[in-house]
Amino acid sequence: MSRDAGTDDAPAGEPLPGALPDELCAELIAFRRDLHMHPELGNQEFRTTAALKARLERAGLSPRVLSIGTGLICDITPGLAPWDGGRPLLALRADIDALPIPDVKTVPYRSTVPNRAHACGHDVHTTVVLGAGLVLAELAREGRLPRPVRLLFQPAEEVLPGGATDAIGAGVLDGVGRILAVHCDPRVDAGRIGLRTGAITSACDRLEVTLDGPGGHTARPHLTTDLVTAAARIVVDAPALLSRRVDTRAGLAVTWGRMVVGHACNVIPQHAELAGTVRCLGLEAWREAPDLVHAAIDEIAALHGAKCQVNYVRGVPPVVNEPVSTQLLHDAMAARRGSHSVEGTEQSLGGEDFSWYLERIPGAMARLGVRPPGSNARYDLHRGDFDADEGAVRAGVELFTAAALLA
Repeated sequence: MSRDAGTDDAPAGEPLPGALPDELCAELIAFRRDLHMHPELGNQEFRTTAALKARLERAGLSPRVLSIGTGLICDITPGLAPWDGGRPLLALRADIDALPIPDVKTVPYRSTVPNRAHACGHDVHTTVVLGAGLVLAELAREGRLPRPVRLLFQPAEEVLPGGATDAIGAGVLDGVGRILAVHCDPRVDAGRIGLRTGAITSACDRLEVTLDGPGGHTARPHLTTDLVTAAARIVVDAPALLSRRVDTRAGLAVTWGRMVVGHACNVIPQHAELAGTVRCLGLEAWREAPDLVHAAIDEIAALHGAKCQVNYVRGVPPVVNEPVSTQLLHDAMAARRGSHSVEGTEQSLGGEDFSWYLERIPGAMARLGVRPPGSNARYDLHRGDFDADEGAVRAGVELFTAAALLA
């Protein structure tokens, strides 16, 4: 991308067709709220898939549910004729699953499913791609859609190594030449997007550790293996040890999220469990991480005499935005709202399975602003109180429709 943001106050030249009608925008917001009220976990998104299929069919399109059971694709071609296999498709991808956490907001569209919430904005992503598809379908009928587009509604993004791998196996990239996506960002104002050429997310893997020993009385730790101390030392020392074995610029970080050890104050336990994530900014460190993590944890466990088993689960590589695709997103947003609506963004330590698509074809992901303009609130993703300013729906639809027209 040649620039991250400009100073234009309005798009130059003739306006692009495909503006989002107010009536359709209101319908999309209602659709998003319905999804928000009925969140479904990865590979269980049957209601969401059915709702998308019904709305696309009502628009005269022919969506196809993926062979994996949930998720779907829907092709939109000039004149709504069957795709002839000629010009490659531009794919617009949305993830449709929710998270296993409670929704603690006080809003009319709060989740109705206990311990389930769209706390990462996937309901917004889904609604944006649906809205873009409905607008592009109308342009196709009018003979104003220049290239074929595929809507891709992907399940199970939150389930490592990500539902993208299953979707690719189901053929969603067949005939696709480029793929675009957005991800909600509560640090960016609604109506704006954040862009970055190159890595925009990080690699993310899952780490599980079990420790075993004979157990014993806390009065005599010298006669047994003190698993509590062993577990604590792994939690504290493994990240520090790894920081001295990897170039710090690689951004390798081990962060623990679960520690289960012991049941009584005077009993040294026989079993302990740890779980966390391994994140990397760089691909080379990501490829080396399993061996490095195994070695560090084994050394610490051996020092304390604990039997150790490490289960290292590969997750996702970084999302690496391809320059031409990133520029396309920039130009699309600038054409709709002016270059002032585009800002630069830093690489996140979060993981995203959109990266698996980019291992195969060019593409890019934009940060879709969901913060109320002018707000100083500091929210994050994966929180039970996460919500999105619904102005993001219109901005996302405008971004994708313009990209389809400019590609």
